Amino acid sequence: MSGLSHPVGPTSPVQTTPLYTPESVIRIEQRVIHDEGVPGYTLMRRAGQAVFDCLARHYPEAKQVLVLCGAGNNAGDGYVVARLARQHGLAVSLISLAEVERLKGDAALACRHWREAGGEVLPWSGALPECDVMVDALLGTGLRREVRGDWAACIAQINARAKPVIAVDVPSGLSAETGCVQGVAVEAAHTVTFIGLKTGLFTAAGPAHCGQHHLCTLGIEPGLFDAYPADARLLDIGRTPLLPPRRKEAHKGDFGHVLVVGGNTGMAGAALLAAGAALRGGAGLVSVFTRPGHGMMLTAARPELMVHEGDGAISPALLARCSHIVIGPGLGRDDWARQALDACLASGRPLVIDADALNLLAASHPARFKAPVVLTPHPGEAARLLATDTAVIQGGRFQAARRLHTRLVADGEGVVVLKGAGTLIDDGVHVDVSPLADGVMATAGMGDVLAGLVAALMAQGLTPAEAARVGVLAHALAAQKAAGGRRRGLLAGDVIECLPEVL
Repeated sequence: MSGLSHPVGPTSPVQTTPLYTPESVIRIEQRVIHDEGVPGYTLMRRAGQAVFDCLARHYPEAKQVLVLCGAGNNAGDGYVVARLARQHGLAVSLISLAEVERLKGDAALACRHWREAGGEVLPWSGALPECDVMVDALLGTGLRREVRGDWAACIAQINARAKPVIAVDVPSGLSAETGCVQGVAVEAAHTVTFIGLKTGLFTAAGPAHCGQHHLCTLGIEPGLFDAYPADARLLDIGRTPLLPPRRKEAHKGDFGHVLVVGGNTGMAGAALLAAGAALRGGAGLVSVFTRPGHGMMLTAARPELMVHEGDGAISPALLARCSHIVIGPGLGRDDWARQALDACLASGRPLVIDADALNLLAASHPARFKAPVVLTPHPGEAARLLATDTAVIQGGRFQAARRLHTRLVADGEGVVVLKGAGTLIDDGVHVDVSPLADGVMATAGMGDVLAGLVAALMAQGLTPAEAARVGVLAHALAAQKAAGGRRRGLLAGDVIECLPEVL
């Protein structure tokens, strides 16, 4: 991925790329135009050039290009692309869904230059002409309402075509801030975005609609960005902090003792997955506290585990021996589960709280956590914790992650991991976004694996925030490796076996 890459701080090993809301990008653009004296049309021409360069680089055999324009500056970029394509000998069809007379400012100028170069503006007739590549310049980052009428019909036809689409700044119909689809959105093969990467391109529906991302800063000096703090940060896979090498004289006690609490009646598998991930993630010792009757199965599956069964409270001695706790995988919501959760919360040990432990918390309205804690809700669990519904969570994932942190975490030792496409990691100061999203991971037990892995990383000395960042990326990379290009049939257990190599 191209783009600006900024270190978080002088002592932090985490490398990230800044993400901005559309409003932040507008502020940067306005400063460039008004304070730096760069004409808006110059920026528009640079944007159009970047899109055309993407087209020429990825589709060198294309001969017919269809450019679809709307009414704003996004459309102006499209007119520039059309003119450049025509200059390079391509056959260009340009359809405008807006009346050309409505164009203003730089967009009107770009349209005039297209016409002066011999280009024609065709009205929307309800059908798309033949082409090799489409350029989507219909709707920009300012979209705030659901796409309807001819606009929706046009987008539906774009998606129905088996032709690649290059989106200008953002796929039309996708919120560049939240990643939500506003009724219907273009499914692009490439998205060329300008000035700064937008938050919505990387979470919720963003990854599914953007294809490959390309950033063009439009020639803006890097130093100018220093005055505009990022609204979020995209994790850099190549420069994420790795675990330090192990000393030759190291022993198992150097790498923590993770206790997995879960596996209620009929759900021992969830606890086994979390415990297996903790082992493969590098924890020195892993114990499991589970319901009676599960011990033989768990030890047969993973003889490295120390399994403790109980119908009552967890032994204080067991809680004292462990260094970190995972509570929730297969926990259930009965009295046994509640008793186990209460004991873990009272232990003072660093916690990873997942699955039904989160659902129990949602029902009890707990005090804010003071011990180091990582909470790993999926959107449904987040909705229950915030007394709302999943659609609200998905409609504002960044806001939801921060609300969860404010609601549940008392100090800087706590992290919220809001799972889903473009997983968010909120430590109360920064929101980091995973650049990896893959539908092949949509299968049972994946969350259990992540919880066990994060606990193992904490047990090896990473802070909760570092463990969450490394864990989220390693989890996704291990899934990609285990899938081996397959699109279906990946099991959570397959991911566990790929963790050591990825780490």
